[in-house]
Amino acid sequence: MSVADRTDPVRDPALAVVQVCRISASASAVEPDMLAVEEPLEIRLGCDVDGCRVHHPVSITMRTPGHDPELAVGFLFTEGILIAPEQVAGIRSCGPGNVIRIDLRPNVPVDLSRLERHFYTSSSCGVCGKTSLEAVRVRAHDRVLEGHPIVEAAVIHRLPEVLRSAQSVFDRTGGLHAAALFDARGNLLCLREDVGRHNALDKLIGSQFLAGRTPLSEDLLLLSGRASFELVQKAAMAGIPILAAVGAPSSLAVSLAREHGLTVIGFVRQDRFNMYTGAERIRPR
Repeated sequence: MSVADRTDPVRDPALAVVQVCRISASASAVEPDMLAVEEPLEIRLGCDVDGCRVHHPVSITMRTPGHDPELAVGFLFTEGILIAPEQVAGIRSCGPGNVIRIDLRPNVPVDLSRLERHFYTSSSCGVCGKTSLEAVRVRAHDRVLEGHPIVEAAVIHRLPEVLRSAQSVFDRTGGLHAAALFDARGNLLCLREDVGRHNALDKLIGSQFLAGRTPLSEDLLLLSGRASFELVQKAAMAGIPILAAVGAPSSLAVSLAREHGLTVIGFVRQDRFNMYTGAERIRPR
């Protein structure tokens, strides 16, 4: 199998065209196929340290190209480095396109100890690069309102179908995670895809942060896979009160959600779902 140039008929940077040999019981054939692109992105932070402007390397994450500024900003926001979009002076791509720099305004205080990570982070895990247990937990900017919003159970049942129909890159590759934001009536507000679950959510949260919409206290989040500790942590940082997932939550995710007052829902289907925390926000049939 030879990989062709990363060019798609619609010039989508998230897609790569390859030649595959398809084998069946009776024949084989070489045909073009599409894969989700996975490439490294280095995130740098431009800030003042002791009166000097430095460009601090924050992380290298394996991601699907597209919405890179949102990914970088969302990452810094959910790590507790950024608080408001007004702190950002500029966002620029450096080098060949796999480096992005977030420049902060002068005199914006930065606690770089929050970014105690190994420099490299894989697409499958955003929290495994942390260098200390204390650095795993970050403080949420805003605690969600108790018992708000109230969402009909029928709305939760509809979410996977809406998510699936909106996943354009997944349709062509079958290889991406998605994070989607909905209002309390089930209207899709924003969706982002990536090979990494945490990247998809950072892209989504970053888009809302840059639009000045955070905290997302009126909205609910749907994840295409399982709900891990880190994804609940990111939702809490963004003030998202309800997190639903097609897969299962982990025990630590449920514990963190309970600590921050979030509603966690797992195994969402058209006819059923499980509630693990915050059941008061969901109105049964």
